[in-house]
Amino acid sequence: MTDYQAQCEATLLAGQWDEASSTALAWARHSTTSTASDPRPHFALNVVYLLRGEFADAWNTHSKCLQEPDDIVRVKEWVEGFVAGHSEEANAHLIMGLFLAQSGQSEQSIASYKDAIKLAPQSVYPHYFLAQIHERADHLEMAIKEYREAVRLDPSYVPARTNLGVAYQEQGRLEMAIPQYREVIKLHPTDAVAHANLACALAEQGKFEPALQSYKEALRLNPKDAAVHFALGGFYDTRGRLDLAQKEYEAALVAEPNFGPAHAAIGWLALGRQHMQAAYEAFNRALKANDQDPRAYHGIAEYYSQKGKRQSALDNFAKALKYYKEPERKNAILNQLFQEGQMAD
Repeated sequence: MTDYQAQCEATLLAGQWDEASSTALAWARHSTTSTASDPRPHFALNVVYLLRGEFADAWNTHSKCLQEPDDIVRVKEWVEGFVAGHSEEANAHLIMGLFLAQSGQSEQSIASYKDAIKLAPQSVYPHYFLAQIHERADHLEMAIKEYREAVRLDPSYVPARTNLGVAYQEQGRLEMAIPQYREVIKLHPTDAVAHANLACALAEQGKFEPALQSYKEALRLNPKDAAVHFALGGFYDTRGRLDLAQKEYEAALVAEPNFGPAHAAIGWLALGRQHMQAAYEAFNRALKANDQDPRAYHGIAEYYSQKGKRQSALDNFAKALKYYKEPERKNAILNQLFQEGQMAD
C-alpha cells in the first residue's frame, strides 16, 4: 500500500473531506506516472465530490473509475477490503453504498447505507443517499422520510433540502415544496437551481408574477441553462405570449443546440402558425436529439394529418402513444382519433 493510499483511506474514514480530496489528487497524480492508470484515487475523489454536493465534478470523475469493467473490478476489490478492515466505521459502509449505487447495484446499496446509519445515526449522508435510492425505485414516501431525516440532522445541507422540495412537488404538495426552496435560497442566494425550482412551483400554484421573477433570477445567475430557458418558454407558451415563448426556446438552443424539447416546442409553435415545413423540420430535429420524444411524434402526426396523409399520421400517433407517459395526453390523442373516425369505438 502506498503512503498516498493509506493517507486517503485514513481521511475518508475520519470524514475529513478536504484532506481526503487533497490526498486523492496526490494519489491520482502519482498513479499517472505508473504503467497503468489506477481508478481508485479517482473513485475517492468521486466520493468526496458526492458528499460535498459537487455533482458535476462527481460525474466527471465517474468515467475515470466506474465506466470500464476492469476499473469497476479494481475499485470493488479495494472497497471490499476497506470495509473488511474497518467494519465498525460508518464511513466505510457509506463508501461501499456509493460504490454499489454507481456501479449498477442500487438495491444492494441499501444495506450498506443502513449499516452506516446504525454506526453513525447523526450522519446526514447515508440518509440522503438512501433517499436517492428509494426515489429511483419510485418509493417516494420512503424517499421523503429519509430526506426529512437528513434535513433534521443538518438543516443547512442543501442537497437534502433541494431533493425534499422536488419530491414534495412530484406529489403535488406545493405548499410543502416551496418552503424548502425558499430555505435553500436563504442559505445560498446564488443557487440558480433553487430559484428555478421555486419558479416552477409558484407557476403551478398560479402565482405567475412571482414565478416569472424567480425564472428571471435563475437565468441571471446562470444564463446558459437550457432547461430553465425552456421552462420559461413553456411558462410564456401556456399564457399565450408566443413571441416570448419562441425567444426562450431559441435561447435554450443557443445554450444547448441538441436540446430536443426546445426543438419540439418550436415545432408546435410553427404548426400553430401554419408554417408547416418549419414545423416538420423542427420535429425532426427533436427526434434526432431523442428518438423517443412523444411530442415530436405527436407533432409529425398532426403535420401528416393536416396534409391528408392518413397512414403516416396514424403511424406517428401510434409512436406518440407509445412514448407519452402522461395518461391525459394519451387519452387526448385517442379521443381525437375517435372523433375523427380513425379508430373504432
